[in-house]
Amino acid sequence: MFRLDPITRRKLQRFRSLKRGYGSFLVLCGLLLMSACAELLVGSRALIVKYRGRYYFPTYAAFHPGTDFGEDYSYETNYRKLKERFATENRGNWMLLPPVPYNPYENSFEPGVYPPTPPSFSQRHFLGTDTTGRDLLARLFYGFRTAMIFALLFLVLVYAVGIAIGCAMGYFGGAFDLLMQRAVEIWSNMPFLYIVIIVASIVVPNLWILLGIVVLFSWTDMTYYMRTAAYKEKARDYVAAARVLGAGSGRIIFHHILPNVLSLTITFMPFTVSGAITLLTALDFLGFGLPPPTPSWGELLEQGTANLDAPWIVSSAFVAMVVILSLVTFVGEAIREAFDPKKFSIYQ
Repeated sequence: MFRLDPITRRKLQRFRSLKRGYGSFLVLCGLLLMSACAELLVGSRALIVKYRGRYYFPTYAAFHPGTDFGEDYSYETNYRKLKERFATENRGNWMLLPPVPYNPYENSFEPGVYPPTPPSFSQRHFLGTDTTGRDLLARLFYGFRTAMIFALLFLVLVYAVGIAIGCAMGYFGGAFDLLMQRAVEIWSNMPFLYIVIIVASIVVPNLWILLGIVVLFSWTDMTYYMRTAAYKEKARDYVAAARVLGAGSGRIIFHHILPNVLSLTITFMPFTVSGAITLLTALDFLGFGLPPPTPSWGELLEQGTANLDAPWIVSSAFVAMVVILSLVTFVGEAIREAFDPKKFSIYQ
């Protein structure tokens, strides 16, 4: 059975006692859970359709052509219009649509109305539409999922590379440490933005290409922290005892040194996530991030600043960013305080 040691349990109890940070953590977990099943809350496909006594579940299934429900077209069913038809016919057919019945790529136009349109509860555009008629809430919601996927993958990859190289530098020392320090210094001075511009001009950067480029230039900072921590820990008695017992370098680094410096890495995690979200948003705002029409907060900010006569665009994206980054920062402050070796800390 997996059991935490008493010190870790006390740290987690301290984290739960910090109401603002722990509450922000619960809110973030709830938002992540909602984004994982976003199609059930925001989407143009019906959740359930009852037609002629038979039930359909189109949300996660292959698309149903209109002919499946008595329409005269073979492309995907327009479930909003189909719902209106069911209500008019009153033959016992019905359906359940998501609370926001629009997907983030769908252009919604009304006769005589030109986008962007302000918020409208009657049309279920709760935050309005953007300059091409796409629902703003749908774009924000799926943009949040894209940003969090990018940030969490960025966190895992940067920590994996930075921790492995940093621990090796601190543990082995000597010529290996000196050579790696010079290599890290040279690599960290590479012009990251120029590399992104060059790559974006050659290929269309999807999520994985962009993530690979960003990770390639972002792992160096973690190596400095891990090098210092590993250099300090290798001088302790438990490392000497492990050597005497015949443990190899890999086992000493990953089974003995690394668990004793995890508190250092955990305190940086929320701030790494917020930095990744900000970086992706900035690249999308500049036009060097994810390709259109990928839902993106940066793209909405760019639209909003270019169309200030539609203030609901920039204000919605700005408020969403402020809320999410504030929640992540509150979690980071709580983790840092909970894992501090001193119970009462004064930050200057």
